[in-house]
Amino acid sequence: MVRLPKISRRSILLLVAAAQLSTVSTGALAEMLFPEKAELTFGFIKLTDMAPLAVAKEMHFFEDEGLYVTLEPQANWKVLLDRVITGELDGAHMLAGQPLAATIGYGTEAHIVTPFSMDLNGNAITVSNAVWDEMKKTLPLNPEGKPEHPISAAALKPVVEQYRAASKPFNMGMVFPVSTHNYELRYWLAAGGLNPGFYSPSDTSGQIEADVLLSVTPPPQMPATMEAGTIQGYSVGEPWNQAAVFKGIGVPVITDHDIWNDNPEKVFGMTAAFAEQNPQTAIAVTKALIRAGKWLDENDGANRAEAVEILSRPEYVGADAQVIANSMTGTFEYEKGDVRPAPAFNIFFAKNATYPFYSDAVWYLTQMRRWGQISEDRPDSWYDETARRVYRPDIYMAAAQSLIADGLLAASDVPEGTDGYKPATDAFIDGVAYDGRKPNEYLTRFEIGLKAGETAASPSN
Repeated sequence: MVRLPKISRRSILLLVAAAQLSTVSTGALAEMLFPEKAELTFGFIKLTDMAPLAVAKEMHFFEDEGLYVTLEPQANWKVLLDRVITGELDGAHMLAGQPLAATIGYGTEAHIVTPFSMDLNGNAITVSNAVWDEMKKTLPLNPEGKPEHPISAAALKPVVEQYRAASKPFNMGMVFPVSTHNYELRYWLAAGGLNPGFYSPSDTSGQIEADVLLSVTPPPQMPATMEAGTIQGYSVGEPWNQAAVFKGIGVPVITDHDIWNDNPEKVFGMTAAFAEQNPQTAIAVTKALIRAGKWLDENDGANRAEAVEILSRPEYVGADAQVIANSMTGTFEYEKGDVRPAPAFNIFFAKNATYPFYSDAVWYLTQMRRWGQISEDRPDSWYDETARRVYRPDIYMAAAQSLIADGLLAASDVPEGTDGYKPATDAFIDGVAYDGRKPNEYLTRFEIGLKAGETAASPSN
């Protein structure tokens, strides 16, 4: 008996592709993608919102595009960015602020682009049990006897003042200086009357004039760092807020959905050089990720339970499935036992979540300016030009149109006729309206934050 060799799925796909090439017409060839680089390595941090990458791999969406992807967890956001820049990683799950900061030269300088936004509403702010016990003394209660939400940082202010009176610093963690978490935590604190501090070219601690001292802690280490008393609270993505609840060491007090309703969270980033040298690959990757986002949200989240199982595997997030499910299946737990509906938490496709809007990029740039990471005034045109250098809706739309042609996406699933700017919105915890076309006007509206002509050495507030 002749034993036939085993044929891998990859080999089968290559054989099928070869057969298609031998039979298609010249016109059909123009519609097909031929990735310049088929074997790719992408990085990620162990967070729930890396889900599109895990799903694209496990559901074989990458392979459907002729891509053979290895996913590698990274130690922290800096290591991840550095490895993308050096080419050790072909792309990665990134903080929305990372490609922008790198491109303008804040921190490590490199031109990074993103064709894909990974999710909306994926973070929360958690405080220790001791801090929560003090905060809830002043909180109004709903008819069920539970705290009214959203909770303002004004409830934290008396606690911070107690620490100051005792000559103790009030410390909170965030994951990276240009992270969504940093800006959301700062936004929440400032809206409640607490100064989160400023950056300057000579002092990158971000703690100039701060009432609350913010510092970097890697996401998986947040609960243990708070339990040890090094920090009194933190802003992080899931599952590390729910982990504090399950461990009984802290209480999430607000999600980013209540800080900025439907805010963009993570992006998929690659170097501009990689995208230019491998344009078909960039489109193919984006196609697979769009399909993953759609799979995660379709049929009212019918696939979320399977997604939770995938994410709980040690090669991905590696947290308890019950902890991950707590924020991935339509609910969110605050104080232990206080489980509330959260259908808008971790949106991966609905509301055009995957589209890289310029206005999202501009908002992050305004926060960099507000807190001194951008040390000098810039005209509105600079914000727009920078957004266009980094956010690449042209790659996204090429991928989306290909999926529509494949019958895998409906035309109604992508924004129609957009100029890249969402309508102005005041869906923030402080009600301040944001119009991405007018970033400098927006910055004048905050009581706490740098104004035109100011630096961290001379803020008016």
